[in-house]
Amino acid sequence: MAKAKKKHINLAFQGGGAHGAVTWGVADRLLEDDRIDIDAISGSSAGAVNAAAVAYGLHKNGCDGARETLNELWKAISDAGEVYSPVRANPFPVNFGANDLVNAFSYQMFEAVTRALSPYQFNPFDVNPLRDILNKCIDFESLKHCKVTKLFIAATNVKSGKVHVFNTNDVSTDVICASTCLPFLFKAVEIDGEFYWDGGYMGNPVLFPFFYEAESSDIVIVHVNPIEREDVPKTSTEIMNRVNEISFNSSLLRELRAINFVHKLLDDGWIKDKYRDRLRDIRVHSIRSDKALEDFDVASKFRTDWAFLTSLKEKGREKADAWLDENFENLGARSSVNLKEMFAE
Repeated sequence: MAKAKKKHINLAFQGGGAHGAVTWGVADRLLEDDRIDIDAISGSSAGAVNAAAVAYGLHKNGCDGARETLNELWKAISDAGEVYSPVRANPFPVNFGANDLVNAFSYQMFEAVTRALSPYQFNPFDVNPLRDILNKCIDFESLKHCKVTKLFIAATNVKSGKVHVFNTNDVSTDVICASTCLPFLFKAVEIDGEFYWDGGYMGNPVLFPFFYEAESSDIVIVHVNPIEREDVPKTSTEIMNRVNEISFNSSLLRELRAINFVHKLLDDGWIKDKYRDRLRDIRVHSIRSDKALEDFDVASKFRTDWAFLTSLKEKGREKADAWLDENFENLGARSSVNLKEMFAE
């Protein structure tokens, strides 16, 4: 019997701090599925960290290498968190869904300092443990020569306010640190005379590079920021968290709206036949890991104890497994996300 042809996809990883461990689980499950090849990966913030790890692992030793690199990287993040994280694990059994970590003394102190002082004041030497973690787990000089997948990392240009996309040939420790640079924690990252903040502000994650540089027309978005919430936030912390969620989803929703508009042009026959091949029919898919994170407070994004991170990884694997069962046949054929319904007024 002839072996089934693999389906090619692009992966788009959102950022969300420690919640990116859910994306680790999603990627881990997809990488063990030998029916799938990954043409390109886009990532912002924590999504950029995952994207770089997957790309480097694929470059080094295929899917097994990608899974190994992800595991090594997240273990290093956990180890560093024992020193740097503002949220400490409870020594007693923890209800991981509890919305009470924001009341921890360590997190309250962290909030007070970062609201009163800028990183240029409280972190003048720009200490960032992620640099050492990245340098330990990823050989960026080798990654620049990766041919098995394409990498797109978004960062926000501080001066212009525009998104800048770094590709495989540009990627470095500085690029990933730029994409993860929360401005209340770290100084803006300087690259070639320009200064950058977290990529999530202007592209979480960016999709447009796939339109022009990726062969596959299937984009699988891994969400970790809730798009919708049923309850109206009441406390100051809840309000700020929801503002951040809306801000970090806005650029993605704009790109999805643009894709929906192109679909409408094609479906309604607004484009003459001789021009139709100039517009690409992008197929959109979503693994909605954000739903698994709705009950977690903002402080949990800084929580890095190994039990917590691996529990999020398992949530991601479960979400990816369920998604594959339901939507694998849609890959290469049709979108599994109804954009028309999403943007209906």
